[in-house]
Amino acid sequence: MKKQILKVFFTLAILTVLSGCGNRPEQDPSAAPAVETTTTAEAATVAETTMAAEATTAAEATTAAEATTAAEELSAVEGKEKMLKMMIGDTAVAVDWENNESVEALKSLCSETPLVIQMSMYGGFEQVGSIGTRLPARDVQTRTSAGDIVLYSSDQIVVFYGSNSWSYTRLGHITDQDASGMAELLGNEDVTITISMEDTE
Repeated sequence: MKKQILKVFFTLAILTVLSGCGNRPEQDPSAAPAVETTTTAEAATVAETTMAAEATTAAEATTAAEATTAAEELSAVEGKEKMLKMMIGDTAVAVDWENNESVEALKSLCSETPLVIQMSMYGGFEQVGSIGTRLPARDVQTRTSAGDIVLYSSDQIVVFYGSNSWSYTRLGHITDQDASGMAELLGNEDVTITISMEDTE
């Protein structure tokens, strides 16, 4: 009897196990693609975000570089000094200008537009021309030599290729011409001189 009961018990247990295996839910085939689709969308979003960040960084770097270049160019322009320069006819001459109020007024006078002065030979040692306005003067008795530039009577500029003694205000001295060079530039005919403010090289 006991054997029959045990046999029935084991038979029921086996049937129960087999029944459980048969009722196991099948996996939904559509579930896997959903996971893959979500993963692909997330990857695309990450890629787009990364590209946008890189583009923003590149734009910021370009803007910063352009701003730096502009600042350097502006600084270079602002840093340039202007100097008073002089030409006799078509010849540029080097001048050691005096540090006085007459020269400062001359700089202001030709700061925007070059000052062109028609000169006339006088006395066999100088050429003189009207500035067209009066400049501040501190005249003292002066012995001049070839290459000297002076202010006479507050409104005339004189450039010497010889020597004279009179009451003048010194403006400067031409340093790259000797007496013979000055005579060549001024001793043959009336000339035009041009005084301007130019950028230093």
